[in-house]
Amino acid sequence: MIDLYTWPTPNGRKISIALEEFELDYVVHPINIGKDEQFTEAFLAISPNNKIPAIVDQDGGRSLMESGAILIYLAEKHDRFWGDDRYVTLEWLMLQMGGVGPMLGQAHHFLKFNAGKAPYAEARYAAEAKRLYKVLDARLRDVEYLSGTYSIADMATWPWISRYEWQGIDWKDYPDLKRWYLAIADRPPVQKGYDVPMYVNDIPRPD
Repeated sequence: MIDLYTWPTPNGRKISIALEEFELDYVVHPINIGKDEQFTEAFLAISPNNKIPAIVDQDGGRSLMESGAILIYLAEKHDRFWGDDRYVTLEWLMLQMGGVGPMLGQAHHFLKFNAGKAPYAEARYAAEAKRLYKVLDARLRDVEYLSGTYSIADMATWPWISRYEWQGIDWKDYPDLKRWYLAIADRPPVQKGYDVPMYVNDIPRPD
């Protein structure tokens, strides 16, 4: 049994989707970041950086913070979802951790929530979002999934792309990424994990 501490954000959805894909039993503990519940002492003991998601694996009592570390832990423990090549999977997982997540997160901050306040920042992060989409689209021109077959790299990246409406993206420029996005959106474990810890909206689907 795994205790999952999460909220319906791209980072949180990475792990609820992964737990569904790995077919693991888990209990959900919502951490309402809008009410600063991530700053409680109880959660700090599990996640010293005060960020969701975090897990406690009751098999051994191990706690883990940081979504990338959790995904690697699950893949290693259960020897699943490594794609065609372990190191290629780690390459694309690290791109998500170091590029896709942080940069698209900044795009959300400036383009969605603070539009009109910082034109330079809006232009910068809109351009970086499009650059990253181009990188992913080029990769997916040659392979079905980021590491050939479906892997933790796809589980990590897809929830960030699912907020494309916040990023000013024109899907006609990224046909292979769109094909990948819709294929993952159709997976039942993804659909179930997307609604953890609660339903917020249907999975967005580009026309």
